[in-house]
Amino acid sequence: MRTSRLRTVHPVLWAGWAALAAGAVLCVVGWYGVSGERFAERQLPYLASCTVPGAALIVSGAVLLAHGRGSIAAARVEELYGLLVTAEPADAGETGQAALAPLAVSGELLMVPGGTLWHRADCPLVAGKAEAVPVDSKLVASGELGPCPICEPAEETD
Repeated sequence: MRTSRLRTVHPVLWAGWAALAAGAVLCVVGWYGVSGERFAERQLPYLASCTVPGAALIVSGAVLLAHGRGSIAAARVEELYGLLVTAEPADAGETGQAALAPLAVSGELLMVPGGTLWHRADCPLVAGKAEAVPVDSKLVASGELGPCPICEPAEETD
């Protein structure tokens, strides 16, 4: 999936760089032609045939490069989304039970001083933190602390 999408983007980038290079060459040729002529009526053909098309090629090359890079980013996002959607669990029999099981199952409740949530002791947000202390039931009852959305601790405290 990735290679087919990205191969279609590269020609746009190459076309953008080619347009920029051709525009720069035309602008230099136009400048060189204008610089060799003293009268304005003799400078106009160089402006019309080289400098104006060169500037247009530079602008179109910049647009192609911006579009090509945006397409690459979109292809990468699409690839990541495809990987997320098509990812299957290792054992299809445990899918329903594994998705409904809470992340943490410990009965001990902890909080971090100054925090706004209370957690189970094995919650990944507080596991291994030395500053985590047991939950004060007064804080939970007063509503100052809310339950963690990750480990979903029970309402009643020990």
